[in-house]
Amino acid sequence: MATVLPQTAEMDALLQHQCTTISKEQLHVPGPDFMDRCFVPSSRPPQVLRSLGQLYGHGRLAGTGYLSILPVDQGIEHTAGASFGPNPMYFDPENIIKLALEGGCNAVATTFGTFGTVARKYAHRIPFLVKINHNELLTYPNKYDQILFGSVEEAWNLGAAAVGATVYFGSEESNRQIQEVSQAFERAHELGMATVLWCYTRNNAFKTADKDYHVSADLTGQANHLGVTIGADIIKQKLPENNGGFAALKFGKTHPAMYDKLASDNPIDLTRYQVANCYMGRIGLINSGGESKGATDRDEALRTAVINKRAGGQGLISGRKAFQRPFAEGVDLLNAIQDVYLDSSITLA
Repeated sequence: MATVLPQTAEMDALLQHQCTTISKEQLHVPGPDFMDRCFVPSSRPPQVLRSLGQLYGHGRLAGTGYLSILPVDQGIEHTAGASFGPNPMYFDPENIIKLALEGGCNAVATTFGTFGTVARKYAHRIPFLVKINHNELLTYPNKYDQILFGSVEEAWNLGAAAVGATVYFGSEESNRQIQEVSQAFERAHELGMATVLWCYTRNNAFKTADKDYHVSADLTGQANHLGVTIGADIIKQKLPENNGGFAALKFGKTHPAMYDKLASDNPIDLTRYQVANCYMGRIGLINSGGESKGATDRDEALRTAVINKRAGGQGLISGRKAFQRPFAEGVDLLNAIQDVYLDSSITLA
């Protein structure tokens, strides 16, 4: 399958890049046998394997070891008006599920409320990923904390194949969030559901006058490593844009190899460092699609997909770029992302 990619010098460079940092031979790479290689030997109960099988076995990427997930929790995280103003049809939760189905996604990730309105109609048609905590944005002044909006049992009753949660690593509340989410993930595994962790960094000190280190490879990589440690089956992370957060902010523990040998300035190498922190790919890394910027969304989404795939990641979880545009265009964008992962000519770097 040929993929229509942006014809730019940067894209050509991304497609030709070969990693000289962490070699692809060291990775547990995605593929049709990924579950047998990486999950079957683990301690996960058979019911969790069945749920993971639903995720990896649905949609246009079924059986490839790659994932395309539609996430729509922005109605809480970014306010509903700001999120759905560009396309008001998504105030109706059913249209979120319809977009994921028509877009050929492996799963749809959204809120207790959305699933609660349509669970009986769609639970058997597409895997549900219930986001169990959120940062509510109505407190004034705004605060940044992830709080539980429901229970793991409620997600199970909705027919969920998986639960998702966010930890703001680096925030004042992160210790509580880590404990809450690790307990929730343990319970989810007991009930047979898979777990997905949004491993975001959050601390005002991480953003300096020169750079925003919330997206540095070393900080996000460590967040990933904490995420797999507390039992996540899949890690969601922002694409890295820089490196050296620990060194610039003068905290944490570092080693020269982190910057000299394990990463370079190339975005594929930076993302591979994120993959390495997910137990060398034993736990899949999916990168977020980011905000919608309009006309450039398609090119940006394809760039992210190429970087993720060539780094050894397992796919994208892209929402606003898809649902903040007309329905047919959203479907087309999701399919374009998936085509990157179906294209055998786009290989590991």
